[in-house]
Amino acid sequence: MLTIIQRVTTAKVTVNNEIIGQIGKGIMALVAVERDDGEKDAQRLLERILNYRIFADDNDRMNLSLRDIDGGLLLVPQFTLAADTNSGNRPSFTPAASPEKGQQLFGYLQQLAKATYPHVEFGRFGADMQVALINDGPVTFTLKTTDQFK
Repeated sequence: MLTIIQRVTTAKVTVNNEIIGQIGKGIMALVAVERDDGEKDAQRLLERILNYRIFADDNDRMNLSLRDIDGGLLLVPQFTLAADTNSGNRPSFTPAASPEKGQQLFGYLQQLAKATYPHVEFGRFGADMQVALINDGPVTFTLKTTDQFK
């Protein structure tokens, strides 16, 4: 699995002019499911998001995690993130999971996140979403589960 995490002061997801997920200070994560991903990838990705130290401590160093600051987490499914953009002028979605598998694994990630962390909101798989955020810093990182679980 692959995610782009952004440290935010606020973030929200809107579908059909209705806010379906919203957080204050925390992490907004765009999440893509790739073909060979499984539940262990989702578990590892969530663990990394919750524990990745991107928030400032008292010395203004990135030493605190989302858990440390008790911040919000907004998980947004992002199919296009899994695209292969290495050649040509059009993305290839060969690396991406099928829609069925993507929905199943994002659903698993949602269940796991709800059971693991108290301040979590979600985008909607397959919906036309509008995402608004204020990136704090800006601070943005790409996290990826590797072939360690295959």
